[in-house]
Amino acid sequence: MDAQGRGRAENIDPADQWVLNPNTGEYELRLSPSAAQSAVPGPRGPRRTASRTATPVRDPRPGRDVPPPRRRRGVPEEPLPTRRGRRPEKKSKVKKFLMWTGGSMAFLLLATAGAGYLYLEHLNDNIDSVPDDGASTGGFKKDQAINILLIGTDKRTGSGNEGYGDKNSAGHADTTILLHVSKDRSNATALSIPRDLIVDIPDCPTTQEDGSKEVIAGSTGVRFNTSLGQSGRTPSCTMRTVTELTGIKPDNFLVADFNAVKTLTSAVGGVEVCLAKDIDDPDSHLKLSKGTHTIEGEQALAFVRTRHSVGFGGDLSRIGIQQQFLGSLMRKLKSNDTLTSPTKMVKLAEAGTEALTVDSQLDSIGKLKDLGLELGKLNTKNLTFTTVPVIDNPAETVKATVVVNETTAPEVFDMIKNDVSFTAVKAQKKKEKAAIAARLKGTKADASEVRVRILNGGAESGSAQETLTWLQTEEGVTKSENAGNAPEALARTTLEYAPEQADQARRLADILGLSGSAMKPGESELNSQGLPTMTLTLGEDFKGAGVPLTGSSSGKAPEGVDKSTADQVECAK
Repeated sequence: MDAQGRGRAENIDPADQWVLNPNTGEYELRLSPSAAQSAVPGPRGPRRTASRTATPVRDPRPGRDVPPPRRRRGVPEEPLPTRRGRRPEKKSKVKKFLMWTGGSMAFLLLATAGAGYLYLEHLNDNIDSVPDDGASTGGFKKDQAINILLIGTDKRTGSGNEGYGDKNSAGHADTTILLHVSKDRSNATALSIPRDLIVDIPDCPTTQEDGSKEVIAGSTGVRFNTSLGQSGRTPSCTMRTVTELTGIKPDNFLVADFNAVKTLTSAVGGVEVCLAKDIDDPDSHLKLSKGTHTIEGEQALAFVRTRHSVGFGGDLSRIGIQQQFLGSLMRKLKSNDTLTSPTKMVKLAEAGTEALTVDSQLDSIGKLKDLGLELGKLNTKNLTFTTVPVIDNPAETVKATVVVNETTAPEVFDMIKNDVSFTAVKAQKKKEKAAIAARLKGTKADASEVRVRILNGGAESGSAQETLTWLQTEEGVTKSENAGNAPEALARTTLEYAPEQADQARRLADILGLSGSAMKPGESELNSQGLPTMTLTLGEDFKGAGVPLTGSSSGKAPEGVDKSTADQVECAK
């Protein structure tokens, strides 16, 4: 049966054909008031076809009853299944749909790719995909942490968007968020990247529209938003720029235009936002009074684009209002009001697939559904919004751009790279932290008794020898030796020791400034004299001999880093 036969003819909303059966608590497909209902497989498996004596199903809309299926004249009534077995189910003439309730719980636009009963072929046709040109990891994996790059472009596409964006512009990476979801799906971090951040854009191998390959030359010291659209750059160039900036290689990307905000908010019936003052912004066309409002469509787009009327009037202030909006939208997507409404689910699926451009690894509804189900496991209270730490560009007299804060930004990037949560999320996490902290408690051996071999596992060349010299001459750790390079590079410095060496480990951790999570109980190694020894492996986080290494293991954001969680309602000021 084609799309029209599924309910698109005669201006019938496809969602209106799904009727709630109060006896089962599930939705059933009703093609017409007189047509027999087909047994449609849902999450609980096939259901029985109603008999001739079935009672009418109550339509949830006022004043409507759905009659039970009729038995054709001359055709004997089929018996219900017995306890010993079920009769074979007849094939439905209607193509089967997939129920993706979990997908609706995904973050922002991803949630709209799955949830409800979807027209698979139709929605697949809606999806636009472009090559990632080798800039990604090759796609997310269900058993690993997930990093998705969400890009909002200011390209003026779609009806009614003529008054926004730069006229005749190819578009920019106007709003960019790196979404990191932890390996165990217990928490996530949404890292906003300021569009006016000065970055280096690397050379970008790009697939052109005609299929040819071209390497677009990189740029040094330019605005981050020029990583997309300008000079023919594609989303893969933005992905490479994020990797250059943070050291994190995204798994996938999704690009949304202005219509995404308008159609998604309308599909869910609006989202709630809060203002701490009246706003009348002629540039974004936002005019709202102080207090709480439910916004959708053009008003929602105006809200996320306003900046001159909030905070200091710059892009960083706009990031704050966008984070409030995204948190509110996510709460609405996960609400029962949305999840139990077939109409909203269908509208979300249509809006999401039409408004998104995805990478070639996410070019089907099935792939988006799988990603949505993974992200749907996250609780909103454990989604932290934060922004790349920046400072005003010291090279400018009139402050128009920002640069990375080299003091705090590396630690933020390392926390995401090492899958460290910005917030405590579960009681078991607290137990783990308590166990880690306990490693530092207890007696400490004298420095002269500490026996350790030092390996370079990703630090700058010569770091192992530098550390050895410092430990022997400055700290009295004379039973130490340089053991060369480690078998593999590590992101973080570790100290491995046997249980009987715990007092030595605590002394060395105290000298080096190691956190409890850097201490790895295990087995001892043998040094060059054949004596049992601890192993200190200097990772990429090593900053030099004598520089304390305590940091990202605490599960807390560095001092001065702004953050909020998606379950909070913060009024824009």
